[in-house]
Amino acid sequence: MIIREQKEHFIFISQRDHAYISGEFLKQLDPIYLEHSLDKNSVIYAAYQHDSGWEAFDRQPFWNDQANQPYSFIDFPTLPKTVLYTHGIRQVQEKDRYAALLCSEHYKRFLVKSSLPEAKAFVQQEAKRQERVISTMEHFDKDKFKADYTLLQFSDSLSLFICMNQPGAAKKDLHPFFKEGLSVVNTKGSHFPSSYSISWGDMQTITMNPFPFSTDFPVTLKYKHIKKATIKKQGLINAYEDAPVLSQIIWVKPMEN
Repeated sequence: MIIREQKEHFIFISQRDHAYISGEFLKQLDPIYLEHSLDKNSVIYAAYQHDSGWEAFDRQPFWNDQANQPYSFIDFPTLPKTVLYTHGIRQVQEKDRYAALLCSEHYKRFLVKSSLPEAKAFVQQEAKRQERVISTMEHFDKDKFKADYTLLQFSDSLSLFICMNQPGAAKKDLHPFFKEGLSVVNTKGSHFPSSYSISWGDMQTITMNPFPFSTDFPVTLKYKHIKKATIKKQGLINAYEDAPVLSQIIWVKPMEN
């Protein structure tokens, strides 16, 4: 779950809805960024599905009693994360092995520095999974895989910019992740620059420089807007399940000089 706190409300954005926006970004990407991909359709599928393991957890969100707010993907405890990560990778692998390889790498990197035994076991588990998947691929190329993983990271980060920031937010009010723009870890075979300038042009528009897409396009942000008083009265799960899903159209456009 992605959580934005307001004075009297919480904004809830499910990981599934965030991931859908990630997939939309890769669909709209200028073809030059995908021309050397090992399997561009699998990369796009990985973007759409990379957070599928969160789905059941996001239908009934958890309350962080220490922070006095709902758990988000940032502060959600590590041990249950290993469970939902594993479940999500397995789901993707049933449909697309290369997409699962990308998702496995994505989750593995989140926990590779953890000292918890369960996290270390997860990292080892995914390293073995990756070895098995790679052994079944006839034309696996390590550099192209790294470039494809950069695509997944890029789409994930760009979607998070939309989800984690208040629409129309000034630079000074952006989430700390994005104060200096959007960084990209460049790899051999990747056409990305090392960073992008990104900002809200207005409440319905984000702008980027350089612009990596073929044309302007809209994405749909789905969310729930729930009063803190309602959560206190009904409990988090009841309040969340009763709340309607709202949506906002956000346009992605090049930044004007």
